[in-house]
Parts: sequence; C-alpha cells; structure tokens
Amino acid sequence: MNYYELDKDALFKELGVSEYGLSQEEAKKRLLEYGPNMIKEKKKRSLILRFMDNFIHLLAIILWVAAGLCFIPRVDMPQLGYAIILVIFINAIFSFMQEFKAEKALEALKKMILSYSKVIRDGEVREIPSVELVPGDIIILNEGDNISADARLVESFDIRTNNSVLTGESDPQRKSTVPITDRNVDPLRLTNVVYAGTSVSSGNGKAIVYATGMNSEFGKIANMTQGVKEQLSPLQKEINKASQLLVYIAIGIGLLIFILSLTVVNLGFIVSFVFAIGIIVAFVPEGLLPTVTLALAMGVQRMAKRNALIKKLSSVETLGCTTVICTDKTGTLTQNEMTVRELWFSNKSYEVTGVGYNPSGEFIFDNKIISPEEVSSTFVKLAKGMSYCNNARLFIDKDTNNWTIKGDPTEGALLVAARKAGLNYESEINNEPRIFMLSFDSNRKRMSSIHETVNGAMAYIKGAPKEVLSLCKKIEIDNRIVDLNEQIINAIISANDDYAKKALRVLAIAYRDLNNYKGSYTVEDVEKDLVFLGLVAMIDPPRPEVEAAVTACFNAGIKIIMITGDYGLTADAVAKKIGIVKGESKIYLGTDIEKMSEETLIEIVKQENIIFARVSPEHKMRVAQCLKKNGHIVAMTGDGVNDAPALKAADIGIAMGISGTDVAKEAADMILTDDNFASIVNAVEEGRAVFENLRKFIHYILASNIPEAIPFIMMVLFKIPLPLAIMQILAIDLGTDMLPALALASEHPEPGIMSKPPRSRKERLLTGKGLVKAYLFFGPIEAIVSMAAFFIIYFDKGYTFAKLREIGTNSKNYINNPAYLSATTVTFGTIIMSQIGNSFANRTNYDSVFKAGFFRNKLLWWCILTELVILVALIYIPKLNALFNNTPLSLKYWLIMAAFIPSVLIFEELRKLILRKKKKVCLN
Repeated sequence: MNYYELDKDALFKELGVSEYGLSQEEAKKRLLEYGPNMIKEKKKRSLILRFMDNFIHLLAIILWVAAGLCFIPRVDMPQLGYAIILVIFINAIFSFMQEFKAEKALEALKKMILSYSKVIRDGEVREIPSVELVPGDIIILNEGDNISADARLVESFDIRTNNSVLTGESDPQRKSTVPITDRNVDPLRLTNVVYAGTSVSSGNGKAIVYATGMNSEFGKIANMTQGVKEQLSPLQKEINKASQLLVYIAIGIGLLIFILSLTVVNLGFIVSFVFAIGIIVAFVPEGLLPTVTLALAMGVQRMAKRNALIKKLSSVETLGCTTVICTDKTGTLTQNEMTVRELWFSNKSYEVTGVGYNPSGEFIFDNKIISPEEVSSTFVKLAKGMSYCNNARLFIDKDTNNWTIKGDPTEGALLVAARKAGLNYESEINNEPRIFMLSFDSNRKRMSSIHETVNGAMAYIKGAPKEVLSLCKKIEIDNRIVDLNEQIINAIISANDDYAKKALRVLAIAYRDLNNYKGSYTVEDVEKDLVFLGLVAMIDPPRPEVEAAVTACFNAGIKIIMITGDYGLTADAVAKKIGIVKGESKIYLGTDIEKMSEETLIEIVKQENIIFARVSPEHKMRVAQCLKKNGHIVAMTGDGVNDAPALKAADIGIAMGISGTDVAKEAADMILTDDNFASIVNAVEEGRAVFENLRKFIHYILASNIPEAIPFIMMVLFKIPLPLAIMQILAIDLGTDMLPALALASEHPEPGIMSKPPRSRKERLLTGKGLVKAYLFFGPIEAIVSMAAFFIIYFDKGYTFAKLREIGTNSKNYINNPAYLSATTVTFGTIIMSQIGNSFANRTNYDSVFKAGFFRNKLLWWCILTELVILVALIYIPKLNALFNNTPLSLKYWLIMAAFIPSVLIFEELRKLILRKKKKVCLN
C-alpha cells in the first residue's frame, strides 16, 4: 500500500483509526500482531563460544603447554599441572563473568534512557515508550523530537525533518500533508512522510504510523551498521598498556627465576621452565581488564543514582579530566520554575503577585491593586499574545489537586499570568483557533502563532525583546496604535535593562493583523511590520544547591563559562549571584563572536569572568572548539535541536533529561535526569573517583607480588627451604586477592578529591610512582612480616638458621615435614593477613582511613570475610589443604598471623601523616 498517495480520510480508513486515535485495547492487539517497534539487533555470538574464547588466547595457550609439561615423567609435578589447568578455568570463568556482568549493567542503563513518543489514544494525548508504537497510532511531533516509526503526515505547521541518517543530506527537509501522485518518487524522499531514525528540526504536526520496527525504512537498512565492532575506549586502551607492562615485569621476573633455578639451584631445564611459568602466571593480573570494565560499570551505576546517565564507559574517564564546563543558564543553573513578576505595556510597568503555577494573583501599579477591567484592551491583546503564542498547558493535577503545567516552564508562566488577567486559553482557543505556527528558532529567537478571529487572521509574536522590537514599526498604547519613535524605543530598552539587572528573564510580545494578507505563512512574510504590545519579565531563581556546586568546581580547578541565549545583563546578574563571576565580568554577545577570527576567540576564552550571551548553537560550537585548541577538556550543556553539533564538538556533551530534546540526548555523552548543574559536579567527582579507585585496585594486587617472589630469592641466596609453594602463590593471586580488589574499585570518592586540579589525559593509570609504592613500599613490608612469620614457626619448633640451611639443600629433606608445612602455611596466611591491612591502606591516598570512615566500605568487609573463609577452607579441608601445601594450625599460629594484619596500614598511616604535616608547614 502506497500511503503517500492517500488523502486524509482514505488514510484514516485504510489504517482503521479515527481522529481520536486507537483505543488502548486495539493498540494492545496490534502490538501482539506487529511486535515491538524496535530494530532487532544482530544475533550475538553464543555464550558458549564467547566463554571458549577465554581458553584459546595467547596466555591460555602458554599455560596449556606448561600444564602439559608438568605431567612429563622427568618433571613429575602433576599437582602443579592440575593447578595451572585450574588457573585457566578460574581465569576463564572470572573473565567471562565480569564481562557478562558489565554487559548486563550497561544494558540496564540503556533501558533507563528510553525513548518516548506522544500519541493520541482514546481521544487523549499520552506519552508511551516508543517500542509500543503500532501502525495506526497518531503521533504528535514537536521540534526536537526523534521520530520512532515511519508515519504519514496529516497535520503540519512548517514541519522540517533532519533525514541525514537515511539520506546523508544535512539540510532539513520541508514536509507537507499533500498526497503524492508520482509513483517514481524515491521512497526515502517522500515529502508527506516522516521516517524512523530521523528527527524534527522545526515546526510541529501530527502523523499516522504505518510501519514500525524492521518494516520501517530505517529497519530495512539497519543490518548495514550492526556488524561494526565497537572500538576500545581510551581508558580501556590505557588498561591494556598497564597490563602489557605488568606482563613484561612478570616475564622478566620469570626469566630471572628460570636462570637462577637452572644455574644456582640446579632444578633442571624442564622443572625450572615450569616453575618460572608458574611465577609468571601468579604475577600477571589476568582478570584486570574485565574487572576494570565491571568497576567502570559500577561507577556508571553510582552516577545514575546521582542523576547523571552515562551513555559510554569512556565518558567516565573524560569526566575526571574535565577542565571547563560550559553551561546554559535557564533550568541548569536556575530552577526553571518561571513566575511572571512584572509587565510593561502602554508605557507603564505593573507588578504581578503570586508564586508558582497557581493562577491567583494581582496586578499592582503605583502601589495600588489594579483589576484587569480597569486596564485598556491593550492588556487583553498582551494576554492573548502570551496565551496564543504558546504550546504549554495549564491544568489541575488530579493526584495532587495542585495547579501544574505540561510543556515549557516559560510558556507555562505566560499562561498563568494571562489567567490571572482573566483570559482562559482553553475557552478562547475554541473561538480563535490556531491555523498556522512558525516555531521558535534559536537563531531568530522568536516564534509566531497565527489565529483565525472574527476580524480575520491575526499573528502573535513572542521572543527576545531586541529581536522582536527590531521588527516593529508601531506600538499600541492604551488602545491607540502609534509610530515607534526613538523616545519610546529607548523607554522599552531601558525597561528591559532594568528587568535584566534584577536577574529577570524578559520576553517581548507583538502582533500583526493579517486580515488582508493573501500570501503564504513564512517567517519572511509574516514576521515584519509588527505592532509592539509589551514586555513580560519573569523570575527564575537559581537552584539552591548550585552555589555550593560552583564553589566545588573552582576548588577543583574547573573553569565555568556561562553560555546562554538570554540577555547579557540577566546572565550577568545570575552569574554574580551564584559565584560564577567574581568582580567585573566581560560579556560577549553572539554578534561579537561572529565578527571574531578564530585566533581572537582562542585568546578571549583564556580570560576569566567571561559570559557569552545572546548566542546561537553555532556560537557554542565555536567556543567549544577554541577551548579545546587551548588544551582544555570541555563539558558542554545543551537541550535544543541545534545544540547537537556543540554537544558533539565538546569532549563531554551533556543533555538535559527533562527539558532536552531527543536530538540533544542522542548527541550527548551524558544525560542529566534532573537538569541540575550540581549533578554535573557530582558526575565529575565520580569520574575522578573511578580513575583513582582503579589505581588503588592495581596497587593492591601488585603489592603481594613482592612477598611471593622474596621467598624464592631467600631460598636461592641462603639455601633455606622454599617458604612459599607455587600453589599457595596461585591461591593468593587468583583466589583470596580478587574480591577485596574489586571492593576497592567500588570505593566512594575520597574526601578532598574535588580540591585537586583536573588530571591530565596523558597521565598514566600505572605510573612509576605507583610501581614504587606497590613494589618498594607495601610489597617489602609484606615480605618482611611473612618471612618473619616463617622463621618464627621454625624457631618455635627448635630449628636454628644453620639447621634450615642444612635441610634446605634438598627438597626431599623437608617437603613433607610437619614443621615445614606449618611454616609455609603460616607464611601463606601472613601474606593474606597483611593484604587485609593493605586493602585498608589503599582506601585513601592522603587522608587517614579512619577519617574517611573505617567501616564505610561495607563491600570490602564482606569481601574480607569471604577471603578468611577461603583461607580457613584451604587450611582445614582435607585433600584441599594437601593440594595447596597447607596443614591445620593451632590458635597460637593464628594469633601470629593476625598480629601482622596492621603492618602495612601502620606504615601507610605514618606516611600520610608526614605528608599532611609537610603540607601544613608549607601552607604556613
């Protein structure tokens, strides 16, 4: 069926729907018949195949070879062979589970960013998930909406769509409701059809859905893009580099041990090789990448709880590096709860009382309450302009019984003011219906609504005062239309400036009588020769939490630049009130930016206390690009259709979840579910915390490598029995260490993290300083206490150091000796105990862990408890303890191990104390 050929009545009949839309019952039936309105994703590789991948990568192949060598008669180390096979399976299961959990976490977040569509069902406008759209649904389209199904237009007010997703053409395409008779027309360029995957650039209208999901034009070509493999994020690449470095270190240590085993201990080539492989296996953090991916996903989930939805994991890293936040004013820094406070018309200023959306209030002139009846009919026209040039609706919420609005808060405030004046839009619009609308455009900064009245067509225009005033030739004063002269223009501008200095947002209202007009309703033909009516001044108070958030940004070394389409003086008043500007500000208008060369703008954005006002989205994009050329990491807010290029130009595009258009949300990297500037600051804090937590995680797991390597070196240098078996090393690195490490990756932001300057993007995750901390500070402390525990047990059993050297020359002299098994078990247990202290030491980098809240990370405590349960199982369960060279211990030996728990923590707390004192001395 070629729906583009049908007229409106035939279209309704063919799709089985009336102007009241489908009934809910019929919609449910059609949903079952046609299925959900979604693009079916290309089937992923099966879970079994994805799981098997973990057994055939390079490291796994090396481990399979090493395990095979263990069963050769000359080696005769079947226990190690089984252990290495166990390692392969543990690593495979762990990696697969972590990747699976991270994938599920991200899928859950995607579900939070649902797309919605407005439809007419049972005669009422409803907002439903776009996946529930069915053929026959009447959808309502507004500027900025994403279109989720192929639909035939039945009503259009200057509607234009961005079809670049389908056709590659960036210019918005004008649409109409006129049937098309040419059957040779390109199916992707039908002028009376809107397509799934496109968006509304301007205008509004209604359309009837005829194709959903894979039946839409977008669905037919969807398979072309689904085979593209997602690229690794910068942070994931950095983790790979860190992993490679650790692999090189592990191989280096393995080679050293291989050479020493072969030349000093004389273990033979194959045994030395297998032994070295075991050390390498223990030292390589095989599960680092999947664990980090899960840690990032957990960070993203924490951000979601703080009203910031992150669409890509890589954005977490970028947030932590942010140096500049370019923010809009209305709704982001302010509450976006407009209330009209003052009106200017007929050359007089009137105060309007009342708060919020309750349409009760009074008009005051010269300290006297004035009833609407006492004011001229000019006021009636002004009230009509506020109501007619408006897409919001004012109503009483059935649940709360309070007055509320649906739509833009600014337009809602205009409806409330008009209602206070006695003009009820709902009844008036029936007498003077809208016949056309020229939607608001951020470049022209105004909108027009054309209505049929008893005297013919009338256009009402609402917009920025200076832009509207520039189109006016006359003004209505007390029912009289007079020419605009310089004196009146100056009075209007003066009133506008006075309102702006009070941080009031100001709009102008004008009209044009189109009674004798015969042309088409275009911007160029309608918006000229206007009659000025008046000014409407509204208050939009700053959000109470924004001032503290602004202070936090400055303390964190983050610059804030207000970029707004509002009037310069209004923006300046708000910026000073919340602390973005301190002292004298420098206000640059959009017209100034247009005149600037790129070099000039690059220098301008280096200044402090700058505000960009009366800007268009194109100006925002230029500012973002120039900031980036200055080396900044830029976060940019936006909510409109045309903000998409600026959001993409920034390092982090931030869309508004409440007031933002679908197009802006699609272009953004992050969506604020509460439209609140403070949520951006919270997200930056979480972004910094995630990166720091990854470092803590890595430092923690690296520290245990030293007490695992030192026992072998001690055996080689002093000919003592091997204090730690290879199986015990594997148990630590692939068993007891993993859970506390993951708990560290979920640590809350450290106090003071927002008092440091932003991290450079070039800064490595694993630095030389970090390696020194893990290998030359934490590690040696653990090595000393674990070796001390080893000798304490032997000395307690009556052995001397000389005796140890005597029996250490041949493993057969001690391998099954009860004293040796007790000593090596205590060494094993002491490393695990000292790692408990290490986990607390790594929770903070500067402040004492006791100040940060010793019991705050509950997950860490649960992980430590699990770690101790594993330790008890490895020591006391028969056959399992034999596999890992352990033996049951007496209470005395448990107390010795427990005594070493705070060893690393004590020295780290002392280091932090010295660091804090040094800083205090420097400050004094």
